[in-house]
Amino acid sequence: MLALLVAAPAVAGAQGVVYRIPVTGVIELGLAPYVARGIAEAAEAGAAAVILDIDTPGGRIDAAQQIVKSATESTVPIYTLVNTHAWSAGAIIALATDSIYMVPASSIGAATPVTGAGEKAPEKIVSAMRSEMRALAERRGLDPRIAEAMVDEEVAIPGVIAEGKLLTLTALEAVDLGLAAAEVENLDGLLDRLGLAGAEVVTVGINWAEQLVRFLSNPFVAPLLLSIGTLGILIEIKTPSFGIAGAVGVASLAAFFGSHLIVGLAGWEELILLGAGLIALGIEVFVVPGFGIAGVIAMLCIGSSVFLALIGNLPTWADVTRASGVLFAAALIIVAAVYLLVRQLPARRGTRGIFLQAATSRAAGDIAGSLREDLVGHQGVAITDLRPAGTIRVGAERLDVVSDVGFVSKGTPVRIIRTESYRHVVEPLDGGAGA
Repeated sequence: MLALLVAAPAVAGAQGVVYRIPVTGVIELGLAPYVARGIAEAAEAGAAAVILDIDTPGGRIDAAQQIVKSATESTVPIYTLVNTHAWSAGAIIALATDSIYMVPASSIGAATPVTGAGEKAPEKIVSAMRSEMRALAERRGLDPRIAEAMVDEEVAIPGVIAEGKLLTLTALEAVDLGLAAAEVENLDGLLDRLGLAGAEVVTVGINWAEQLVRFLSNPFVAPLLLSIGTLGILIEIKTPSFGIAGAVGVASLAAFFGSHLIVGLAGWEELILLGAGLIALGIEVFVVPGFGIAGVIAMLCIGSSVFLALIGNLPTWADVTRASGVLFAAALIIVAAVYLLVRQLPARRGTRGIFLQAATSRAAGDIAGSLREDLVGHQGVAITDLRPAGTIRVGAERLDVVSDVGFVSKGTPVRIIRTESYRHVVEPLDGGAGA
């Protein structure tokens, strides 16, 4: 029997082909598109069956729900091989298939949702899980109490499980109760049972796009994407034209939201919130400079969109805790990066970045820097519009200035006519206001 470790193309006359999809490790949202693709490829190839080879301790409920949806909508018969654990989210997925087969010493059950602290989730979430497991069992003609007892220890079944204990079944117990069709030694034994002995087995592999999406949505990578995206936009706001920092920032945020959109964490609601936040940020920066209502709205919208994109559609406390950790890590990275960047800004007279090199006493007055009388008469060019405040370049030095004649357009030659403490006053060289 030939096992291929790549996603196979459609095979002509593929009635003797079985597609095997490994569902191993923790169930996470990056796994759902992979399983859906494998089932779709099997249907396209006209495969005789799909086998979900399950060995998992569980994972995200919303990820399991996506896999359940793909399994229940499949036009190809789907069978589960429990090899060796189908716990929690794995039990949900197994119940969604046409039949369950289990290897010796395997087990299935323990599907109660838990919080990040390992405690039982609130009743609202437990009730939703209990209902879903019951519906899946009824769809297959099984005793729904068996499925419910895997979720809620308050469900008692005489002769099977007492109240106060969560149901987990061995292979023999699952067969005796009718949850599993049979105990088999391995994949070959399952194929014999299905009448597909000698069939070609195609093992669906993870392609580069799925690997990339799972990498970008990883809880350790997400904070870096958020941090780089935020820093890139902040740097771009402080520079006169769109450049590398802005491109990197936009690309990082696109990678974050794009990967979470693909795996089903983010939706249109999160994208709309992000767009509203960016619009409010633009108003704060370009229309009404100075931190105000628009800035607060921008922070709330962007923060909410990121948080919602991290917790998914049916969040548990574990998801909320994970999302909070990602945001906290991103905030730490941003603060540390901003501090280091500010420390490395070009030094001006009496400063290092934005930090004074020497303290000033109350007796010396409130002037934070020395008077720049040497600048009077120097000529420069406005590198931003002066409204009337803005920035000019004098030689290699950038100066924050105020126009003495009102609005001056970007690119206009100007001359410094006086300095007042840290305030430098300029006028256009032609003596008139800019266009």
